[in-house]
Amino acid sequence: MTTPQDVIKMVKENDVKFVDFRFTDTRGKEQHVGVPISHFDESKFEEGHAFDGSSIAGWKGIQASDMLLMPDADTAYIDPFFDEPTLVLTCDVVEPADGKGYDRDPRSIAKRAEAYLKSSGIGDTAFFGPEPEFFIFDSIEWKTDMSGTYSKISSEEAPWSSDDKSEGGNAGHRPAVKGGYFPVPPVDRLNDIRAAMCLALESLGVPVEVHHHEVATAGQCEIGTKFSTLVKRADWTQIQKYVIHNVAYQYGKTATFMPKPIVGDNGSGMHVHQSIWKDGQNLFAGNGYAGLSEMALYYIGGIIKHARALNAITNPLINSYKRLVPHFEAPVKLAYSAKNRSASIRVPHVASTKARRIETRFPDPGANPYLCFAALLMAGLDGIQNKIHPGEPADKNLYDLPPEEDAKIPTVCHSLDQALEALDQDREFLTRGGVFSNDWIDAYIALKMEEVTKLRMAVHPLEFELYYSI
Repeated sequence: MTTPQDVIKMVKENDVKFVDFRFTDTRGKEQHVGVPISHFDESKFEEGHAFDGSSIAGWKGIQASDMLLMPDADTAYIDPFFDEPTLVLTCDVVEPADGKGYDRDPRSIAKRAEAYLKSSGIGDTAFFGPEPEFFIFDSIEWKTDMSGTYSKISSEEAPWSSDDKSEGGNAGHRPAVKGGYFPVPPVDRLNDIRAAMCLALESLGVPVEVHHHEVATAGQCEIGTKFSTLVKRADWTQIQKYVIHNVAYQYGKTATFMPKPIVGDNGSGMHVHQSIWKDGQNLFAGNGYAGLSEMALYYIGGIIKHARALNAITNPLINSYKRLVPHFEAPVKLAYSAKNRSASIRVPHVASTKARRIETRFPDPGANPYLCFAALLMAGLDGIQNKIHPGEPADKNLYDLPPEEDAKIPTVCHSLDQALEALDQDREFLTRGGVFSNDWIDAYIALKMEEVTKLRMAVHPLEFELYYSI
């Protein structure tokens, strides 16, 4: 564990000029405020840094805006992108009145979820391993105003660039639609960028296990990083997004975690691996189906039971549901399987009982990692506490079932407003132990409904194609 004294030592050794306090808002975007080193010392770890919480979307009203950023010494790293030597500290958002984590602060919610697991007696540690996919484009353009709308993706890798008159000539090597997994360069043009991202991540203490091109054309990639405990793994996910965005930017490219930027090709998911441990033992390992314990099956049962409410948090964008469409290789079927990637919960094949885990496949990288992991844990714990069995595994291809069988398997939500409605109706499991509050859920639904309403009122170009000559 890094102590405040260690941080002060890092400041001196690296001739740090600024300290950057970072926190994550409800939507999952990191925010920051910089402090010159002349105004930073050990007292910041005790007293925090005051800021105005009223300007953060979905947070406090103007009448009660004073909040504190409480830095976590264990998260300290030197920023690799700033010109001036800058030390970064991830912060909890704290209420000055009582010193407790703010009700709507995602990192504080994640900490309460970890505390609830311990207090339940079920386990003492929850491990999470997310796999966020992303796209790297050459450039992106869009316009939305009263005159009309358009968006345009530019990518040398894309099949639609086959007739481009590029400077220096068109090399012609590029992945086809759904052909990106995973030919060597020059078809994969992004190896060097991914390598730079991996080295940056490792330098910041995020262990990298693998990197590769993903299935979709036009620059879909994945960098696999190591699992860790819930809050730490969410911190690492935020670092991962920051590094990927900024390395792409340095290379004159643009990276996005938007789940479905391209029509007609694979979207980006964020499969989340999970297990619960106690006293150094993996409680998900057993002698049941695929080497799982009864507890692991109950955990799966909880996720399946609450999946539609979870969707509001694990798939929080309108765009999320452009990916979650049946029969297009998306994990929409609420079933579990060891072999079947069409099921929304998979049991990865592993040699060791220590690695036994479950993988929830419907989340996407638009999710706020603190909220996503906390909500998945709360659903799983409800399954364990109430012995919710998930039924028989689905070892058939769920995309090709006869209609009468297909109708029996539940699915995830098909839209954000449907997910928000499900969250409104099925929220009690999240509020146990004060992890999520009803006030937070109400504010979250209101914030996301603003997005739903905005899109409902927007006219899509496809509507002209369908209806202009009606």
